[in-house]
Amino acid sequence: MDEKTADLRDLFVDATGAETVTERQDAARGTLSDRDEGATDERLRELVAAMRERYGFSTALDDDAYALVARGRFGGADDAEIAAAVRDALAEREGDEGDDTDAEADPVDVDAETVRKARLDLHLVRESDREVEGDGDESEGDTADPPFEYADLKRLTAAGNSIVECAEQLDAEPDAVAKYAAVARADLTSTRTNDRFRDTFRDLLTDADIEGSLASDAREDGLREATEDIETDVSL
Repeated sequence: MDEKTADLRDLFVDATGAETVTERQDAARGTLSDRDEGATDERLRELVAAMRERYGFSTALDDDAYALVARGRFGGADDAEIAAAVRDALAEREGDEGDDTDAEADPVDVDAETVRKARLDLHLVRESDREVEGDGDESEGDTADPPFEYADLKRLTAAGNSIVECAEQLDAEPDAVAKYAAVARADLTSTRTNDRFRDTFRDLLTDADIEGSLASDAREDGLREATEDIETDVSL
């Protein structure tokens, strides 16, 4: 297990309470930064729960695992690294809880594609997600043009076209269209909330070194607005 995966795994285990009594006692005597980290974990779970209630999620991962996905995304980990951390953390939690666990996701089923779906559920789209791959074999130096432009698919998706209809208009394979249509839906849904959820995740996970009430108030305001926005019916 590499260092980045181990760090992510440890964050997940800490957040879900899968720790020994001694570790919990040590944590109670932790530093101010430790307690701030605990507050961030709580805010993350609240935000994830709010998004689950509003949109529904496409994977069997629980809220703590989704929070870990968000951490990994802003921590510079790729989807495979995040998946490895989630698998390890779920397996460790199952070991601590024995058979008495309500976890729906089987660790062996968590892969990079699972994480990709979870990221899109959270509106955490990478720029690389929007880069439509060509049909050529890159290993042989074939740099064929992509079968369609992402912007065209996004426009068709925004207009309410199904994947089949988009494929017909783009003269592309439905499977290829489906992959990027999921990205387009995430982008469109995020845009309709002024990217509020995405920006709140970013604020929570990228300004940890900022001290003072200004940063704290900004995070609280962003989370409050994102949570209250659940009551607003925004649809595609």
